[in-house]
Amino acid sequence: MNNLEASLSMMQNENILIYIGKGVLFTLIISVIAVLCSILIGSVLALVRNYCTKGVVQRILHMLAVIYIEIFRNTPLLLWIFICLVFCPCPSFLAKKMFGLTSVETKLLFKAAVALILFTSSVIAEIVRGGLNGIAKGQFEAAHAQGFNIVQTFVYIILPQAYRSILPTLLSQVTSTIKDSSYLANVAVIELMARVKQILSSASQYNGTGNINVSDVFVLFGFAAIIYFTINYTLSCIVRGMQKRRNRQPKLMKAA
Repeated sequence: MNNLEASLSMMQNENILIYIGKGVLFTLIISVIAVLCSILIGSVLALVRNYCTKGVVQRILHMLAVIYIEIFRNTPLLLWIFICLVFCPCPSFLAKKMFGLTSVETKLLFKAAVALILFTSSVIAEIVRGGLNGIAKGQFEAAHAQGFNIVQTFVYIILPQAYRSILPTLLSQVTSTIKDSSYLANVAVIELMARVKQILSSASQYNGTGNINVSDVFVLFGFAAIIYFTINYTLSCIVRGMQKRRNRQPKLMKAA
């Protein structure tokens, strides 16, 4: 059996596949939490930066939003992962065994997720702000004329239109967040890439050759690349399908 066959045989090992599958699950969990929290925080930051320009308090909030966005958006994610790893406290109710992880791994998972949220929210804030800038001022006037207050105007009229216009860009950031989660492997968080690295470090026990071969690197990291591609490409197809259905709706209405 040559080295390549030995490396491929690892992908037939049930324990390895289960171990990698759990890594995929943790990657998706971290990414979903990061994206949802970042959309919420980023939307608030975008609204503050765009519309809090009157009065002392609003200008202070505007300045804080600008500082936050520019600092996190223009510095590396890996930097904030290490900063959060050292300085970010973990709530006591999370500092325990859960999801099959040790208490130490759970703490690392929380701190890494915080870093990912802080970084991603600054990027999404600028994406949302771009969508807000594309909304005509007449929308605000029309909402006011219909009796909507400022909160209702943003929740029911402005933000839905902004999100619709930025959907492709937002999807691009979602896929980037999923890929960026691989940086967490540098702090021993048990997500997909970290687990692949762990398997590679002990590949000699699984490939039957007694050595770690170059082919092990290509097979394991190639398998991880296929997983990342499948997840992100599936998301792209889903969103493209949604866009096509939305674009067909006006034509169907006209035909009716």
